[in-house]
Amino acid sequence: MVNAWERFHNATLELVRSAPIKQRLISAYRRHLSDLQEEQLPGEIREPFGQVQRSLSGVPPLRGEDAVAASVRKMSNHDADECAALIVEIFGSISRANATLLRPAAVPLKPRRASEERPSDAESEEVAIPQWVAKA
Repeated sequence: MVNAWERFHNATLELVRSAPIKQRLISAYRRHLSDLQEEQLPGEIREPFGQVQRSLSGVPPLRGEDAVAASVRKMSNHDADECAALIVEIFGSISRANATLLRPAAVPLKPRRASEERPSDAESEEVAIPQWVAKA
């Protein structure tokens, strides 16, 4: 099963293509987000995703189209931009949350008193500084 991060990542990639915004929005939602349920998402992004769902399904379709196409057809380009931006913002929120979860816990440093013995050179580890950093 593809997780929420992957779905929003793929939807964001779809949104940056060169087609008109309405076409990109329809494609991103249909291909990557339409079958995603709010319950599958972290709590803080359920409401924004609910906004996306409501804005892309609120218009009754004409013959031969679905609610997504009908809703986007009725949107102004500005509204389509705003909906696409919300999808990208949700992706950013998920990415930040994942980065926080993956970040290693900080290890508290034990302060050393001046009177304490320093480790000998043999005991201390040498850290190689990459050449591109050393030149900066």
